[in-house]
Amino acid sequence: MRFLTQATFGPVEADIERVMTIGYSAWIDEQFALPAFSHLAYWDARDAGIRGPDGKSPNFGGHEHPVESFWKQAVTGPDQLRHRVTFALSQIFVISLLDSGVSGVSRGAAAWLDMLGRDGLGNYRVLLESVSRSPIMGMYLSHIRNQKADLATGRVPDENFAREVMQLFSIGLVELNEDGTPRTSRGVPIETYSAADVAGMARVFTGWSWACPTWPNISEETRLCFLAGNDSGRAGPDRGINLMRGFSQFHSTEDKKFLGTTIPAQAQAAPDASLRVALDTLANHRNTGPFIGKQLIQRFVTSNPSPTYVRDVALVFANNGNGVRGDMKAVIKAVLMHPEARTQSDISGKVREPVLRLSAFLRAFSATSSSGYFKVGYTNDPGSSLGQMPLYAPSVFNFYRPGYVAPGTTSAARNLLAPELQIANETAAAGYVNYMRDAVAMGVGPQRDVKPDYAAELALATDPTALVDSVLSKLTYGSVGDALRKDIIDTVGRSPIPPATATNQAAVNTAKRTRVNIAVLLVLASPEFAVQR
Repeated sequence: MRFLTQATFGPVEADIERVMTIGYSAWIDEQFALPAFSHLAYWDARDAGIRGPDGKSPNFGGHEHPVESFWKQAVTGPDQLRHRVTFALSQIFVISLLDSGVSGVSRGAAAWLDMLGRDGLGNYRVLLESVSRSPIMGMYLSHIRNQKADLATGRVPDENFAREVMQLFSIGLVELNEDGTPRTSRGVPIETYSAADVAGMARVFTGWSWACPTWPNISEETRLCFLAGNDSGRAGPDRGINLMRGFSQFHSTEDKKFLGTTIPAQAQAAPDASLRVALDTLANHRNTGPFIGKQLIQRFVTSNPSPTYVRDVALVFANNGNGVRGDMKAVIKAVLMHPEARTQSDISGKVREPVLRLSAFLRAFSATSSSGYFKVGYTNDPGSSLGQMPLYAPSVFNFYRPGYVAPGTTSAARNLLAPELQIANETAAAGYVNYMRDAVAMGVGPQRDVKPDYAAELALATDPTALVDSVLSKLTYGSVGDALRKDIIDTVGRSPIPPATATNQAAVNTAKRTRVNIAVLLVLASPEFAVQR
């Protein structure tokens, strides 16, 4: 169960039995081999009912569809590991539907999830290019339609993506040793890049925009395609999906200097060649393995991996054993199979973020959707729900920073990281318990579309000990001590069930359900459930 808590959206009996039968390594390989769920196909199927009379997709709308497909896959999908990888990468390579430009092309957000699931189990260099050329990322970090400098108007290339592709998506802010510890000069961490590096990199990301059939012709139609994604006077339905293309007429011909690399000035603008050099430089940088590897460890296993753990994962990133750099399947397997992942200590584990708490609850009790669409709804309000929602991060820096230390805590006194605690406060704590109280009793989402199944627990409701042990077996892996177990059993036992008669069956059923609700909620509210050990 502990392994599946790391590798899935919550342990279920079938997966537990499968892991026990074939072992960790074989289960991972089996998961890698499963066909991928298509969030884009889901979006299109949902969108079919709202298309216009011409039968064409409006391209806009369906903001909730990518979130629905996320939850459908999280709760019921067989390829759990791929989806956990997708979720982890969505918090490293962040786009957000809170952004008005991105939310306007939510079909592209569905394709974004498909890309993370595909390339996230492929090669990092391919993943980095897919991220860089994604029109959704282009809209979010403003490098779509980015143009070369113009001395007459004072225009300079947009530097937004150039900065973040280094800071967040590849090498980080400071130079790293192989084990993830900072490299220093006279005790001061060495910065990985400067303002000049950002400016040089920004020139690489000029001339990239929508993919239109008119590309690469130099014409008025091509200019409209570059500026607005228009093809023959209308926005193409796949403009939020197809990778951006390089338009030479808008690409900088100046030299491009960054990270010790120089792309000489070009007589003929070559956006594809410039991009290839830039991304090769980032993918092969000494920082990239430990920087990306540590964040993956944090997303799956523990907030505070040892330098040895980070180094071992970085070594696999550098070479999968067959001379291949950036093999993401090998990296994910190294993260989950490392001895440090398979053992516990007083600093192992991490806070289970709200999305993973809800998914574990829904999977543990075989939740179903009345509509079939898994309409979990908006969960990003910390006062009334989870304070977290897939694809709705408040900024490119995700919901929390990987290096966050919670001030005033015992963990801070030990200099331990606790990223998820950055979204934990008094409001969020109360909001979570209140939300889960209603979720346990009625289900989640509009019209309580997603409901848990308590058939097994209701059958045990007359026996508080058996009931509580059943709930604990589904939601924890031996992390609840005797004292808390006894408290929950005693609390459940104090909720009376009237003796059954010929006329009070409804009252008896209600009393049984009340006991089940109490048992489940108290476990969900416990620190032992909130912390993934």
